Amino acid sequence: MSAVEILEGGIQTTVQDYPGRRGLLAQGFFPAGPMDHLAFRAANLLVGNPEDAAGLEVTLGNVSFRVGADTLAAVCGAEAPVTVDGAEVPLWQSVQVGAGSELAIGPARGPGFRLYVGLAGGIDVPPVLGSRATYTMGALGGLEGRSLAAGDRLPLGDARGQPQPFAARPEYVRDWELRAMRGPQSAPDFLTEADMEMLFTRAWSVNPNSNRTGIRLEGGTFEWARRSGGIAGGHPSNILDNPYPVGAVNINGDLPVILAPDGPTAGGFVVAATVIHADLWKLGQLRPVGDTVRFRETTIEEAVELDRALDESLRPECLERP
Repeated sequence: MSAVEILEGGIQTTVQDYPGRRGLLAQGFFPAGPMDHLAFRAANLLVGNPEDAAGLEVTLGNVSFRVGADTLAAVCGAEAPVTVDGAEVPLWQSVQVGAGSELAIGPARGPGFRLYVGLAGGIDVPPVLGSRATYTMGALGGLEGRSLAAGDRLPLGDARGQPQPFAARPEYVRDWELRAMRGPQSAPDFLTEADMEMLFTRAWSVNPNSNRTGIRLEGGTFEWARRSGGIAGGHPSNILDNPYPVGAVNINGDLPVILAPDGPTAGGFVVAATVIHADLWKLGQLRPVGDTVRFRETTIEEAVELDRALDESLRPECLERP
């Protein structure tokens, strides 16, 4: 069986798959999986893998790998130099990589924050609770539930596919728009209409303490529609513990936190809005210093249509043919 050897693991490189461990929120597991599901799914598509094949998530670049057999590879995501044996190759396009060759990703200077490596056949580590996705906080999935380090070897599945570019490459920016729906806890019971207007109109700065658990935002103070959380706690952001959705805009005091794929499944803070699935991929590309976020309120009908359009752009028929 072919394998890929990690030569340099960078800040954090993990095995992920899409959509991760869905259906386990009641057991205390957020799904894990890629922070940017669009780039991840595109990388798999480009190398001929099924959408749920496991690949690699790379934070900020500075990684390198050696492949043990001829294979097809694709790197999608943030702007960064990518080379095969020292020769630069394009992002968002599959390329042939020979046996023993070194694939390297340099520093991601932005825009964008994460990159995704698809390898033909997929990373063939054992599934845990139905997924190969790495959840480092619980030491589950991937390779021993941890980030990858130099010397690690990962088996690859059977390869197929041909080199080709991706037709629907998204635009990466430094000032992001995230479409979101209100609730489940918003105005008038928990927050005021002025609070909701501020949430949906202000440019929020991405806090440096952001990660796969949550994207912390700063830049505003809420009025609140009540004086306290009652029996739930002294601050009006407190509520009795309830489930959290992926993409929840969790208000902890005056600090909004967008819950990411490794976030908590439940807690005692208000969720003022929820980022729609079609925009969740943007969480993976938010840089913790210098990027801003604006929320745009949307409806469930629009959210469904946007998700359908995203899925349509990731069909094999939509690839550019060489």
